[in-house]
Amino acid sequence: MSAVWLILTTLLCLVSTAKSASEQGGVINKLPGKDITIQCSTSAKNQEFLELRKGLHQDFQVLYHDGKTKKDTIAKQYHNRLQVHSDFPSVQILIKDLTPDDTGPYWCLYLRFNVLTDSMITTKGNGSVLLVVQGEDEKKTTCKQSTSPTNQDNLIMVSVVISAAVLLSIIMGVLIWLIKSKTEKSTRKPRHVPTSDVYEDMRGTLRR
Repeated sequence: MSAVWLILTTLLCLVSTAKSASEQGGVINKLPGKDITIQCSTSAKNQEFLELRKGLHQDFQVLYHDGKTKKDTIAKQYHNRLQVHSDFPSVQILIKDLTPDDTGPYWCLYLRFNVLTDSMITTKGNGSVLLVVQGEDEKKTTCKQSTSPTNQDNLIMVSVVISAAVLLSIIMGVLIWLIKSKTEKSTRKPRHVPTSDVYEDMRGTLRR
């Protein structure tokens, strides 16, 4: 019975992990000249500012948004191409006229000032995406890829089912081996060691 609960618990963990991964955004493919809307949000309280950063190490600041004054500081490369619609902490960021140079991961980061430490505290928000803008050569040689949420969800569920099947096979194999070992031990009869007559005679001689 405990093995059944172990299997069910593992399956629930796999489904939960896959669901959370799909909710954190994903890969977005765009053609040059198209637009993208990045929707940043957070459940953290008392946030004051929002940063949209680009790069694997979050080293390039695309946007700095003041949640109170609604003032925006936009990187030069995105001037006249970036629009902000803010209902802070929910912020929609529209980037227009995309180019291949815009390709990269975009991170939603929230900040608030900590009076005790006299420093800014950064919290990663929801809505981070990986943007891929295809160049002219890539458009000619690359097949059109589907980025619909349904296909992504199906791929995630297939991965979950395969992982669950492999895990179930391993657990069933271990259970069968344990049951077989236990059965073999229970069917073995205790070995009877006969009393040696010579040993008894020697004991009698010593007693005399």
